[in-house]
Amino acid sequence: MLRDEPIRTFKARRRVTAGQAVAIERLLPTYGVDVTAPFDRVAVYARSAPLVLEIGSGMGEATAAMAAADPARDLLAVEVHTPGVGSLLRRIESGGLTNVRVAEADGVEVLQDLIAPGSLDEVRVFFPDPWPKSRHSKRRLVSAAFADLVADRLRPRGRLHVATDAGAYAREALRVLADHPDFEVVSRDRGNRPVTRFEQQALDAGRDAHDIVAVRRPAG
Repeated sequence: MLRDEPIRTFKARRRVTAGQAVAIERLLPTYGVDVTAPFDRVAVYARSAPLVLEIGSGMGEATAAMAAADPARDLLAVEVHTPGVGSLLRRIESGGLTNVRVAEADGVEVLQDLIAPGSLDEVRVFFPDPWPKSRHSKRRLVSAAFADLVADRLRPRGRLHVATDAGAYAREALRVLADHPDFEVVSRDRGNRPVTRFEQQALDAGRDAHDIVAVRRPAG
């Protein structure tokens, strides 16, 4: 179980701009999710719709763009870095997005504690901390234990979409998902995932993005 693993897969960043701080104070009560309380998706979104979980929404560019293009599905964006939370809240308001909610939390803990088995339509992990040094590789989010947890929370044929600009991480994630009995790797294409500012910086530096899309096999 991931709950027994104390290793953190991220490095927290808390410094916020004045605009981000104002957005958090003003908008989090409306668009935030209380991770200490039971998660009632119908009450949170005021409807019953397929649910997408994004672990590590960054500054929210891709999150907001994909939510705006996919209004039939609800999105729960989980971000541990406070500046990203503030930035996404501003994008939600400016875009008039009603299908996005934000949790400032550890995505693994949200999966374990808030999300019911078989209730997710998709899980997105876009550009997680790469932990490029070999001695730190155990901190990478995508692991066999993580795949176990995601598989349990996805509906049959639900998707896990991983993207990274770290080649070693991509190869490891591909191996984990290809070897997992509950997953079938179906694509290496980015699909409709937009390029974010941070990804463009990686591309400009000569690092290619790698996408892996796997679906949960039906039981039996």
